[in-house]
Amino acid sequence: MSSKEKKSVTIFTESQLSSRAFKDEAYEFYKELRKSQPLYPLSLGALGKGWLISRYDDAIHLLKNEKLKKNYENVFTAKEKRPALLKNEETLTKHMLNSDPPDHNRLRTLVQKAFTHRMILQLEDKIQHIADSLLDKVQPNKFMNLVDDYAFPLPIIVISEMLGIPLEDRQKFRVWSQAIIDFSDAPERLQENDHLLGEFVEYLESLVRKKRREPAGDLISALIQAESEGTQLSTEELYSMIMLLIVAGHETTVNLITNMTYALMCHHDQLEKLRQQPDLMNSAIEEALRFHSPVELTTIRWTAEPFILHGQEIKRKDVIIISLASANRDEKIFPNADIFDIERKNNRHIAFGHGNHFCLGAQLARLEAKIAISTLLRRCPNIQLKGEKKQMKWKGNFLMRALEELPISF
Repeated sequence: MSSKEKKSVTIFTESQLSSRAFKDEAYEFYKELRKSQPLYPLSLGALGKGWLISRYDDAIHLLKNEKLKKNYENVFTAKEKRPALLKNEETLTKHMLNSDPPDHNRLRTLVQKAFTHRMILQLEDKIQHIADSLLDKVQPNKFMNLVDDYAFPLPIIVISEMLGIPLEDRQKFRVWSQAIIDFSDAPERLQENDHLLGEFVEYLESLVRKKRREPAGDLISALIQAESEGTQLSTEELYSMIMLLIVAGHETTVNLITNMTYALMCHHDQLEKLRQQPDLMNSAIEEALRFHSPVELTTIRWTAEPFILHGQEIKRKDVIIISLASANRDEKIFPNADIFDIERKNNRHIAFGHGNHFCLGAQLARLEAKIAISTLLRRCPNIQLKGEKKQMKWKGNFLMRALEELPISF
């Protein structure tokens, strides 16, 4: 690319990447980036200069690159440290998703035993009961908004019970989660989000006090025990880890269940194939993860040491953001990448990330989706999209690919 061509490039901002309009056109935009500009400049406001990664091979490489850090304190000196955008930022960001080894290993070890293969399989009957109970409520109506009535409550009930959180608080988590994953730096949004996060911190403080008085066999009680021992978990890390488990424990799965249902209803041949061959369910889930990746863009990584990529110097303190959605549509890796094919072979998608930060709850999300979709298709064999495809709206959200709603009849 000539210097003149470089100057003519439109630099996207965070707000543009977060817009509904962008979500509608994202796949075509990514396709063009993969062809001609796999390293795309971003303007990230207070976060500084950033780069958007769109190719699969680059994503795999950078997700394991030790020159990229999740904790900005491992990149910036005390004098360079940026001011917190939100009052409660420090209280809610000391979790494993924002940490690097060895802290990351320590934090992950504290919770990973709750997500082992054996522990997840023990939840199967419980998840099945939840799915049936939710459908019992809506089936007489022959209609539901899949997001509100099924895809959201199922995983939030599961993670709430794992953590030991009252189910009546689940709607609060939905609001707080949106504030946490909203990357906007618009002043009015920052003020609103800061207020919501303040409410979340107050809730966590009250919850932890109760758990200290009355510990139980849940994950939060186990984390409090680790914090009380002093060497495993600080108080800030405790709050941050609880927050992460609540948010990550349902956000991805809500989108997986919703996006998979949407993809099936938009591809009737694949829906009919799955009905006729239910043993394809696992393969269908992997294809849904690839086709409409629940997490569209990764959280930020900071460049600790400069390096060269595609002839461009990535400088220290630059931000790297990887489009998992684009990597999962890379034509060089996935033949007919824009085709939804539930029998796709060698499906090496990275919807759950790659490397140290591979999603701890991936197996749980897969099981929840398998039970949710299988139960839906079995109990509601005549499922149909209520309305036209063009009426379905993607949320304006930086991180996630999520539908506002998905009205279906059956």
